Amino acid sequence: MRVEVNFCIRSFIFGLVLHFVSSKGCVQLDSFSFEKVASKFKASLVKFDAAYPYGPKQEEYEKVCEASANIDDLLVIEIPVKDYGEKENSDLAKQFGAEKDDFPVVKLFVQGKKEPISFGKNEEYTADNLKKFIRSKSGVYIGCTGCIQAFDELAVKFHEEKSIEGKKKILLEAESLWDKAKGNQEHKAAEIYVKIMRRLVEKGDEFLGSETSRVENLLKGKVSKEKKDELQQRINILQGFKNPSHDEL
Repeated sequence: MRVEVNFCIRSFIFGLVLHFVSSKGCVQLDSFSFEKVASKFKASLVKFDAAYPYGPKQEEYEKVCEASANIDDLLVIEIPVKDYGEKENSDLAKQFGAEKDDFPVVKLFVQGKKEPISFGKNEEYTADNLKKFIRSKSGVYIGCTGCIQAFDELAVKFHEEKSIEGKKKILLEAESLWDKAKGNQEHKAAEIYVKIMRRLVEKGDEFLGSETSRVENLLKGKVSKEKKDELQQRINILQGFKNPSHDEL
């Protein structure tokens, strides 16, 4: 029933504000519509920004917008703030402490919590970090680049399981899922999950630290964009084993 209700709300919202949409999967709201709309979702990611944002940070936010399109519990919002004319939405920005000098300011509104949670100023502003922020603070699943929800859920179980025998059983589940993977991209991602589990069974939790350091060092070197994307995917998957809830954000 909850999914059906949120689907209806989402359809209404997108129909109502279609001409305001600046990014796929995202809606623009104002001081009059924000409270009514955001409160209907388990989590609402909100970006306070200039009226016509552009540049690398906007591109990263748009990736989150697109990734959220089919997630019923999550709404991604842009609040365009003007400091000229009638200064639209400047009151809303002030209400939530979003200063112009800090734009873009991203906050997460979670049902049941009185105050929004701010995305850290010192955090690297990437789509994957924004996704981890959503997951860790709201519990709403949105996958990082290259991650697969079914395998991320197994990674959580694997992390929490203390016995080697229990971990081996979860590894068997992962291997079975790997066999059912569809398409080259999903198959490669599934292979990474399985190989990480195998090494963890063999070497223990210290493998996570050493492997993460190894991949991060490779990322710092001169690598092609294709190789960089591949290494970042591995980091994202490793983080699911190291800290499934991503509480570090």
